[in-house]
Amino acid sequence: MRHGGPGGRVFGGRGGFSVRWGGGDEGGPRGPGRGRRMFDSGELRLVLLKLIAEQPRHGYDLIREIEGRTGGAYAPSPGVVYPTITMLDDMGMIEEQKAEGAKKQFAITVAGQALLTEREAEIEALFGRLADVGAERQRTDGGPIRRAMGNLRLVLQQRLTAEDIDADRLHEVAALLDEVAQKIERLK
Repeated sequence: MRHGGPGGRVFGGRGGFSVRWGGGDEGGPRGPGRGRRMFDSGELRLVLLKLIAEQPRHGYDLIREIEGRTGGAYAPSPGVVYPTITMLDDMGMIEEQKAEGAKKQFAITVAGQALLTEREAEIEALFGRLADVGAERQRTDGGPIRRAMGNLRLVLQQRLTAEDIDADRLHEVAALLDEVAQKIERLK
């Protein structure tokens, strides 16, 4: 995810507008231009535990699931996820399951399920946060715009390099582009 200035959202990142979690370019506890973390370590632990409770998972699957729930706006790093999985295993909240391949798959234990029950309201709020980020990402996704601009670029290249193009046709294309630009400018 790409961070921007003090406006909160920037055009960039993977597929459109990105979400900024706080802080500003002047710096903060995480340095210049760095926002606060999506989750603190205790919150991430609960999110991972809940996802493992839904179905046995391995680390990469957990990262991709969180990324999917945020519409691609946030994916925790392996450097945070894998140590958290190890901690949950050491705490007896999850246990490794036999799985095909090299990836370690984990399932929730009775103790892990008890913790989820005890912290249910907090976990619901954390997953609400993930859903909010996903909704914001979907609302501000620049993908359709990039697709349309790519289509326009391709059509312009094809038409403007054709041998039968003349000055009148060039002026007609320019007038159409100006008209579209004005309509977009007037959108509310």
